[in-house]
Amino acid sequence: MPPLVVIAGPTASGKSAIAIDLASRENGVVINADASQCYADLEILSARPALADMADVPHRLFGFLPATATMSAAGWADRAKLEIAAAHREGRLPIIVGGTGLYIRTLLRGIAAVPDIDPGIRAVVRKLSTPALATAVAAEDPVMAARLRAGDTQRLARALEVVRSTGRSLAAYQQETQGGIAGDVALRPCVVDIGRDALIRRCDSRFDAMMAAGAMAEVAALHARGIDRALPVMKAIGVPPLLDVLDRRISLEDGIAAAKLATRRYAKRQLTWFRNQTPDWPRLAAAALLPDDQASGAHALPASAR
Repeated sequence: MPPLVVIAGPTASGKSAIAIDLASRENGVVINADASQCYADLEILSARPALADMADVPHRLFGFLPATATMSAAGWADRAKLEIAAAHREGRLPIIVGGTGLYIRTLLRGIAAVPDIDPGIRAVVRKLSTPALATAVAAEDPVMAARLRAGDTQRLARALEVVRSTGRSLAAYQQETQGGIAGDVALRPCVVDIGRDALIRRCDSRFDAMMAAGAMAEVAALHARGIDRALPVMKAIGVPPLLDVLDRRISLEDGIAAAKLATRRYAKRQLTWFRNQTPDWPRLAAAALLPDDQASGAHALPASAR
């Protein structure tokens, strides 16, 4: 079977540097699996690889979406499959790298075949506040309520519209997935493992570097366009607090602190997700290999991931 490398892990753990190093040594193509890095307008805040790095090895699915677009996990997986097939035709090693676990899971395991949702039900559900969604899901689909965070508006709404429209829990559909490619490739997976203290330091120092590189100007450009704040690009990690700074709701100091906190919380959620979803994947001990202030990729995947 054709090979496929997957390098997963939390934000700021050094995944991109590892992928670029591997691609340069094994004639690879780096394929993005980070939702924020899909957006052309989030070069800085998404920590997209530098142009010089992307010039050295082929990179795919980076910065291809306009700010007004949305990208579902299924939509991304369809694009990723095309890029993987193209890499195989060219005799290259496809390397999936990113921290959006839902993207990776959908690519490998497939997606639940949920019937079309009744438009009337969807309209009602999408008007509910986040607390109302959490209360309704807890009452109508306790299985999904136990899986979802009380503040995860998008996924709560999805769970509620599914159970109301079909009479079945989304959890039941998720047991009946289709379209995954895990059985069609020789998978070489790896999760970049980094200690929480080191990860927090890296998140904070990287955000400082983002601010120095022009993150505020990047958000100001989005702000000036009057883009709907309900769109994913406006809710990407780091964007909402800087929008609040621009609107003079909070100070720059408080905005930076809020963005760093959101980044750290996101990284911790990623750590938990990959620990629960990929317990059998080899771990790459990045904490022992990467300095806190930079992401050196001068090492190989562990033998068990080959």
